[in-house]
Amino acid sequence: QVQLVESGGGSVQPGGSLRLSCAISGVTYINYCLAWFRQAPGKGREGVAVRDRDGTTSYGASVQDRFTLSRDYTRNTLDLQLNNLKPEDTGTYFCAASKISRCLDTSRVHYWGQGTQITVSS
Repeated sequence: QVQLVESGGGSVQPGGSLRLSCAISGVTYINYCLAWFRQAPGKGREGVAVRDRDGTTSYGASVQDRFTLSRDYTRNTLDLQLNNLKPEDTGTYFCAASKISRCLDTSRVHYWGQGTQITVSS
């Protein structure tokens, strides 16, 4: 059973930075599609960044050039560096894993973490 545990959330002023980490366990030999989603209060879950099964990385349009996704195989984590944060980045950030490709779509996700909260406010 795949388990995902997020950490690194918090409160930051606009323009600040945070680094989120998703600890991954229970992964078998299968290459999983791994992604970060976020959910603002009262809104649906939005795809932020994905590392697909073939190793390619892509980002949502609203975070392109500000967020950077990386996979640390030593620590077995999926990390998300968030720079130049804006108030609209506020929300709960979820780590996700899927056995199928193109998983920056909630309908294609098989496993979810519990989420970590980010608040961007002055």
